Amino acid sequence: MPRKPAHAGLPTRQQILDFIQQSGQPAGKREIARAFGLNGHDKIMLKSLLKDMADEGLIDSAPGRTFHKAGGVPKVTVLRIVAVEDQAVAVPESWHGDGPPPKLRVIEKGRRSALALNDRILARTEERGQGHVAHLMKKLQRSADLILGVVHEDEDGKRWLKAVDKRERRQLPISELGEAQTGDLVLAEPSGRPPRVSARVDAVLGDPFAPRSFSLIAIHKHGLPVEFRDETIAEATEVSQLPLGEREDLRHLPIVAIDPADARDHDDAIWASPREEGGWDAIVAIADVSFYVRPGSALDREARRRGNSVYFPDRVVPMLPHELSSDICSLKEGQDRAALACHLEVAKDGTLRNWRFSRAVIRVAGNIAYEDAQAAMDAAGEERTEVASSPCSMPEIEGPVAPELVNGALKPLWACWRALLAARNRREPLELDLPERQVVLDEKGRIASVAPRERLDAHRLVEDYMIAANVAAAKALEAKKAPVMYRVHETPGREKLTALKDYLKTFDLEFALGQVVKPATFNRIIERVGDSEARPEIMEMLLRTQTQARYSPDNLGHFGLSLGSYAHFTSPIRRYADLLVHRSLVRSYGLGEGGLPAEDAERFTEIGENISMLERRAMEAERETLDRYVAAYLADHVGQLLDCRITGVQPFGFFATVDGLGGDGLIPAGELGNEYFRYDEAARSLVGDETQETYRVGQRLQLRLVEANPVSGALRFEPPEGSYGRGMGPRKDRVRRPPMGRRGRPANIRHQGKKR
Repeated sequence: MPRKPAHAGLPTRQQILDFIQQSGQPAGKREIARAFGLNGHDKIMLKSLLKDMADEGLIDSAPGRTFHKAGGVPKVTVLRIVAVEDQAVAVPESWHGDGPPPKLRVIEKGRRSALALNDRILARTEERGQGHVAHLMKKLQRSADLILGVVHEDEDGKRWLKAVDKRERRQLPISELGEAQTGDLVLAEPSGRPPRVSARVDAVLGDPFAPRSFSLIAIHKHGLPVEFRDETIAEATEVSQLPLGEREDLRHLPIVAIDPADARDHDDAIWASPREEGGWDAIVAIADVSFYVRPGSALDREARRRGNSVYFPDRVVPMLPHELSSDICSLKEGQDRAALACHLEVAKDGTLRNWRFSRAVIRVAGNIAYEDAQAAMDAAGEERTEVASSPCSMPEIEGPVAPELVNGALKPLWACWRALLAARNRREPLELDLPERQVVLDEKGRIASVAPRERLDAHRLVEDYMIAANVAAAKALEAKKAPVMYRVHETPGREKLTALKDYLKTFDLEFALGQVVKPATFNRIIERVGDSEARPEIMEMLLRTQTQARYSPDNLGHFGLSLGSYAHFTSPIRRYADLLVHRSLVRSYGLGEGGLPAEDAERFTEIGENISMLERRAMEAERETLDRYVAAYLADHVGQLLDCRITGVQPFGFFATVDGLGGDGLIPAGELGNEYFRYDEAARSLVGDETQETYRVGQRLQLRLVEANPVSGALRFEPPEGSYGRGMGPRKDRVRRPPMGRRGRPANIRHQGKKR
């Protein structure tokens, strides 16, 4: 039985409950006191009464010190979206009532739902019929970044979340498991404050060890947008039916698209023909994406939000919907396609004499794989360049390219390319031999092989035509004083060059800081090193010395390519930067609709920073996924000795990668022996105090694979018996107690070099 009010002026418990439920706004102590005309001592007694009602389970408190009926939903509260079908459905983010949390239909003031699964919203709730509805007030940011992890269970039956990020060592207790089971890959939201942090499962993603989960992990970890909104897909379908209009007709030319055998889209095609007076005419035809994706459209907003396509071994997360990227904007053999054509006049020495741009209609004569194009030219007697003729080069076999295409398309392309290559060699761009990993999957999505991707003349040919078109686009826009979204790669800064100088000194290689640094400067270093064992590690250091390329409206040149003006023009299907360049060309040269709006031109700096950030996100996601595939591939080799190469050295140990495969694993310095190691920062090496054993970047050695975790992509190695230091021979058995550091911990690592 409810007790009577402790004071005659107080409302009854039922009156308070009725008021809380009927109030149109959140009801706290102040609102209750005002409603019942309470003052002075009555307010003090009301506070005590409300505490009694909470202890008796009649009311609950909500954030902001407001009250609601126990087991009910606060008037204003935070909800989480759990379904988005015809209407969004949400549940309270925090629920302490008996039974499952109630589901509320979300009312969004009549507009089309913009809510997605797991969104957090602030909403005003009201009872309606036998349930509640929620009126959206505003969408909230997540209270914390979601953690991607695997559910584990300990001996006591308690569930824990183990993050897939190999940098995250802690495990979090799971406070809300939802529908997840032990072993599931889940997205979870951390809650609480350190040290009492727990995790609430937001979504179950499936089996973490399935090969196709590896890219899914990266997609969720980096927040890559996967699904296209209905309005975007509808717009793509609509614009794909647009008539091509008045265009330069290039369908009579044998233009070919040379791409990887597993290419998901074909956005560039090339053609060349010798000129009577010498030199060549060439065309680089690029899918006319700006004709279909107009500024300010739903397609444009989505493309800018994504910034670029992201490529994984088993799938692609495209910048544009399938209706464009894989269909109407993909240059397919025998089909009429809209293109923005870059017409080049190439001199005998490979320099660009002239260029112009036109909107054209083309009909690709053939979609040819790199390997098939190379095989056809090998069979035709075309000699390969020195770089391409490596020990892993393809055998010279006849490919499935029709003879008329070999003679009418490939041979003129190769002849013109020889001139472009000569010009490139005179320019002396940066030549770092950095092999790309290729993951091959079988029909069930399992890893069939992981190997370096072969570098053929056919690859270099297409690359050099694309570079020529990119240069022409930048210079054409400069001639019109039009906005350019440059691809910027700046000269390395003095700090990095100083570190390089100190590093090269350890190899008795001189590097003058006062010189004008050009790409050829680094090429000369590589030549001086030759084929010595130090070549890989020096190559690695030269790469680390470079700045990261980015997009900017300020022309700071492209150091790596040794070019003064460079813009990305050749892949508007998969890069938003290229789409901007197309629009600027359309506007400045009066090529029709879809030109660059003035307001976008004014925001080029901001847009450049954003798409540069999105590009870095994509690169990280792609690299991490490759590491997971490599770890899965190596899981069957645990316990074996593998040929490895040291990729990084720190005071606490060194990182190594498997030769030819990649992946990254740590060997802690404490596992290197019973002596302690000094860290030489200039040489980027660990040196044993007693034996002078040395572990340095680039060093090749055999390591035993101890663990390969496909979920995190992490590898763990240990050194086998014996020494791999420089010239030291096998390590003798020895027992030596390391000196003790502060707090009684072994001080087995010393740091040598400049102060941090």
